[in-house]
Amino acid sequence: MCIDMRCFFASCMAMLENLDPLQVPIAVVGNFKQKGSIVLAASPPMKKRFGIKTGSRLFEIPKHPDIRLFEPKMEFFVQMSMAITDLINQFVPKEAIHVYSIDESFVDLSGTEKLHGPPEETARFIQDSILRQFQIPSAVGMGPNMLMAKLALDLDAKKTGFAKWTYEDVPKKLWPISPLSEMWGIGRRTERSLNNMGIFTIGDLAQTDLKTLEDHFGIMGNQLYHHAWGIDLSPLGAPLAQGQISFGKGQVLMRDYRNRDEILTVILEMCEDIARRTREAGQAGRTITLGLNYSKDAFGGGFNRARTIDEPTNDTMKIFKVCKELFDEYYAERPARQIAISISKLESERSIQLSLFDNKKWKRRKLGATMDYLRAKHGSTAVLRAVSYTEAGTALRRAELLGGHKM
Repeated sequence: MCIDMRCFFASCMAMLENLDPLQVPIAVVGNFKQKGSIVLAASPPMKKRFGIKTGSRLFEIPKHPDIRLFEPKMEFFVQMSMAITDLINQFVPKEAIHVYSIDESFVDLSGTEKLHGPPEETARFIQDSILRQFQIPSAVGMGPNMLMAKLALDLDAKKTGFAKWTYEDVPKKLWPISPLSEMWGIGRRTERSLNNMGIFTIGDLAQTDLKTLEDHFGIMGNQLYHHAWGIDLSPLGAPLAQGQISFGKGQVLMRDYRNRDEILTVILEMCEDIARRTREAGQAGRTITLGLNYSKDAFGGGFNRARTIDEPTNDTMKIFKVCKELFDEYYAERPARQIAISISKLESERSIQLSLFDNKKWKRRKLGATMDYLRAKHGSTAVLRAVSYTEAGTALRRAELLGGHKM
């Protein structure tokens, strides 16, 4: 099963304040001092009565006596998440629990029938226990594999509280889904590519020739095809996709960045993070994507462009070089508010060709490994680039947060 704590941050704050998150309009906001700060969680009444949801901005919240606003208490949220995991551990061994995020977990209920009864009853009892002990409502999706459980949760249970999908449900519940980005694992760019191929529903995707998808998307095409049939052979704890297909990072800036050098500072910091994660996975990539959204004050818009290089890389400055080329080519000299970067078309870093005569490449690789080691041992701020200490840098501030939020 896949279990999700409903509006987790808001529910935690409601518990502290003795409020009912299903009755009181509650919003948890990143920082009261920043009018553009993002709403991290909103209770159902907040969404229904005032149209405020996760991702809304502080300045969009109306002044109303019924509304309760809170700043996040991330340390408390983590403690609550761990306590909920401990409660689930009373029903299944730790090996059967995969914590997917602070408010969502996969749980393998196989073999618990003799102890707790049928899996559906066990799942509902876990839900009731969490609500009774922590006053936090949850939603549960059940299925024959991780993917189906996740789809049952996202597409069904988040509306009803509980849903169970079987393979027999795929044609009537999964295939009608449109737009394609409603399905877990399909982003807007992939959706556009599929639409250009004449694929508009998950059913269309399921009926598309596998080789056609693989020719167009590579390994991701194989994944898309099998997921459209509800097939996922990943063991508990493995990524839902069969193998990591990209590494990416997105960031909403706390103010408009109007200066090119300021924007490039953040891009460099993000390239550093992506390169580190790629190296840690022993991977290297050839396609680098840069997305930039402009401020609403500048009437929005933006661009999302990718470039494929000849040789795979996990070197920070090589990734940054490609991002800078894309930035210089497509940036429209308007204030930026959101940046996203990813590296894909991954392969083993052993495929990187290191010439004995290319001293610079050897030095860069050694430098990257050394920086990774120091950060792993002494913390993410043990070694930073000089730009991170400028006013435009965000790495220092983000390092002081947990999950991007205040401790």
